[in-house]
Amino acid sequence: MPGVSASAAMFRTTTHRSLPAKRTERAASGRNSLAKRVRKVQATAVGSPVDADYGARFPPKRDDRRAGVIMHPTSLPGAYGVGDAGPEARAFVDWLQKARMRIWQVLPLVPPGRPIPGVREDYWSPYSGRDAHCGNTLMISLDDLVRDGLLRAEELPKAYGKTKVEFGAVAATNEPLIAKAAERLLAMPRGEGLRGEYDAFCAREDVRAWLDPAAVFDAIDTTPALIGKYWWDWPVEYRDRDPSALAAIERDRADSIELFKAVQFLFHLQWMRLKKYANERGVSLIGDMPIYVGGHSADVWANQNLFLLGEDKKPSALAGVPPDAFSEDGQLWGNPLFAWQEHSRTDYAWWAQRLKRTLELHDEVRIDHFRAFAAYWEVEAGAPTAKSGRWITGPGIEMFERLKPALGDAKIVAEDLGVITADVVALREACGFPGMVVLQFAWGGDGRNPHLPHNHYENSFCYPGTHDNETSQGWYMSQDEDTKRRLDAYAGVGYGDGAWGMIKAGMSSVSKACVFTMQDVLALGNEARMNTPGVADGNWAWRIGEPGVFATLDAEADKLASLATVYDRVAVVDDSSMRDACIAIAGKGRGGLFGLGVWFL
Repeated sequence: MPGVSASAAMFRTTTHRSLPAKRTERAASGRNSLAKRVRKVQATAVGSPVDADYGARFPPKRDDRRAGVIMHPTSLPGAYGVGDAGPEARAFVDWLQKARMRIWQVLPLVPPGRPIPGVREDYWSPYSGRDAHCGNTLMISLDDLVRDGLLRAEELPKAYGKTKVEFGAVAATNEPLIAKAAERLLAMPRGEGLRGEYDAFCAREDVRAWLDPAAVFDAIDTTPALIGKYWWDWPVEYRDRDPSALAAIERDRADSIELFKAVQFLFHLQWMRLKKYANERGVSLIGDMPIYVGGHSADVWANQNLFLLGEDKKPSALAGVPPDAFSEDGQLWGNPLFAWQEHSRTDYAWWAQRLKRTLELHDEVRIDHFRAFAAYWEVEAGAPTAKSGRWITGPGIEMFERLKPALGDAKIVAEDLGVITADVVALREACGFPGMVVLQFAWGGDGRNPHLPHNHYENSFCYPGTHDNETSQGWYMSQDEDTKRRLDAYAGVGYGDGAWGMIKAGMSSVSKACVFTMQDVLALGNEARMNTPGVADGNWAWRIGEPGVFATLDAEADKLASLATVYDRVAVVDDSSMRDACIAIAGKGRGGLFGLGVWFL
């Protein structure tokens, strides 16, 4: 389809096609639910006086409407090759507050997939993480280590890598300094200052459950003779977690294990400080949790009964998705699948631990590939493609009901994109989780496309595009004339102003949250794209610019604040701020700047 992205084409031929049946099912379900609600509120018999408090029985208030920005911390400015949790992250939070944004959404904070030259290919993706609980220690701020007295200013490297992230260079340059800071932490007197905080962190039972096996896994994995080997190819005593073998490793590699824990503590310390800083300024952090974990990880090695493994401990079944308009062979992701019956037997304790950790680091979390909780695509290990796989029923509502005592009313967003069957919708609605709509997917097909704003629903997050899509400006420029004409007629997106036109359309959606990429705020083209699915190399490297860049973005902050005010996505609106915002958007006369489809800085 010329001029249309592959993602849009996919929605033209899959999700959109099934909408009429879904609407019929939802209508029937809606009528039943409506009848139940009417009977519940109409408690007295027909013709009888109503209860005394009848006049005070109002419908529940709708959820707050919010807006925010997606930007992974590695994309922040900074002098040392990669964005981190330090001064520029706090400057970004200050900018979000000025823009009246209430959400900062990030990608997974886990250690990214790391290549071993000549041994194993990997591409630093946060979605192929090496551990589901640990943090990406490349995000540790060297400046804040100086502030905490763990490094000296003269030990810091010269500024480098300000335009894009070269992860290999960052690891080679920054990790020795982070290790030095961790060694100085460990040399402090026990129970005092930061060392006391570290001791308390390591003593927490919930932390020990994931940190101890992760540290031992790393100690074995970095043994020179085993570098590059998957854990199922380790000597059998390590592979099968023989207690005496593990005790020997803990004794012989005690310094390495302690250093690993100290580095993880430094990540935790800095990130929790940043979270507190954001929360104090009215900004909520939304994390991202891939449903599956990497096969070569402490998660699988330490919990082998919870995954589908063969007698040789290699994964016996792998995750993926079936063939569709986007891929005739489907997609074979390669992650081991969960042994759901064992998870059920253990009352989903591992999931409770994982979600609690994620929700400690964030205020809310998006679960990637939520549809797999309803049914997932299973591919036999060794299959060349995902084409031969089959659908298998997932844990469904039972899992979330049994997690409720541990998690309470956890704020979870369900990533429900792609071909979504009725059971996925039913599960998401039963859980009460908001789903997702993406404006870039809206313009294929007819008016029933679920991503068109008039089909949006309140309990959802609206995105012009995500980290996996083109930037909105790049996407707009690639559309054919018919699509551009429709964008102009429907949403006023015209004259090349794809990014801000899409932001405005998202802000106006009924969705209770609207979130857009920082690239769209800057109206950047596809040169700033974060990730191109199906392309292994060259992703995740985008950076916003030089340190101090947020001080130059007052105009963008003011524009966002005006839009958020007009569309009721701010915490408090008064008459004066609403009037000023309307003038900023529409001008004092007819049409205003947005009437031309352009908003000049």
